[in-house]
Amino acid sequence: MKYYIITGEPSGDIHAANLVNELNKKDPKSNVRAWGGERLISEKVSLAKNIKETSFMGIWSVMLNLATISSNLKFCKEDILNFQPDALILVDYPGFNLKIAEFAKRNHIKVFYYIPPKLWAWNKKRIRKIKKFIDHLLVIFPFEVEFYKENGIEANYVGNPVLDEIKRTKDKFTLKTSKPIIALLPGSRKEEIKLILPEMLTLVDNYPNYTFVIAATNMFEEEYYQSFIKSENVKLLFNETSGLLLNSEVALVASGTATLEAALLKTPQIVCYKTNWITYLFAKLLVKIKYISLVNIILNKEVIKELIQSRLNKKNLKKELDLLLFQKKNVLAEYARLIQALKKETPSRNAAKTIIESI
Repeated sequence: MKYYIITGEPSGDIHAANLVNELNKKDPKSNVRAWGGERLISEKVSLAKNIKETSFMGIWSVMLNLATISSNLKFCKEDILNFQPDALILVDYPGFNLKIAEFAKRNHIKVFYYIPPKLWAWNKKRIRKIKKFIDHLLVIFPFEVEFYKENGIEANYVGNPVLDEIKRTKDKFTLKTSKPIIALLPGSRKEEIKLILPEMLTLVDNYPNYTFVIAATNMFEEEYYQSFIKSENVKLLFNETSGLLLNSEVALVASGTATLEAALLKTPQIVCYKTNWITYLFAKLLVKIKYISLVNIILNKEVIKELIQSRLNKKNLKKELDLLLFQKKNVLAEYARLIQALKKETPSRNAAKTIIESI
């Protein structure tokens, strides 16, 4: 069978690659074409577009790149028609993917949404599009099943794909250091890194007995990360995030999937997030939940501290990091509840099985 997959950022590329690995096991003659990055390339997928060309973050960034996005949409539609897939598999990336879902539905292509938009957090009006254009919804949080059911949509909980990625990569850790580690996860987009990493690095001189290690991605050159580093007590580690978290005392983490990864690896953390003010103010109007980190959202309480926008500064970071270093047991006890809530084995295999059987 032929599968066309669309991702828009590194985390989607990772989860899509694990899904393709399972699709190939169950369907050895599968033919996959995708929008993705290095991980999908490693699965021998035919790449239609590299996510380095398509990842735009926030309202301002999207507005500046409207012409490029429009061109990408046009290319994607033409490419899908040329490829004639048996299934279109959308992975996160909702602004783009819901437009493509509408197009695919009009052209009688079966549409699967794996890791759908977090409509329970914001932009609930997209429910109508999900109901109209998506044939099968594969969700990654247990509570999403009930959320969609209340809105007249059947959703299948397949498990959380972060579990598969942790299992695959947690033993990879090549850094040698004699000091305990504080991990820095500043995000995977240029705008995130530019605003968040400098704030994280303000702490370095206050903790000489620790090594600070930045979880870097091949989306950017080493020189880009080095431009922020002013101390020998800061190291770079590319594409070993799970291993880094597993070997760290604590972590400073940009909001997103990485907060969940840190929790599942039992690494105490502080969530750090900053974006441009236009995007922040717009998000404040739309977001309807109390927390931004997946850990706090799932457990419905502030288990990990969230330092957002102007609250992300050296004074607050140092205060919260000192507290965290002495109160790690409290956080770990809450992580145990989270791990139990998400427990469902082999999520990527479950998703692949559902897709193949549905086709």
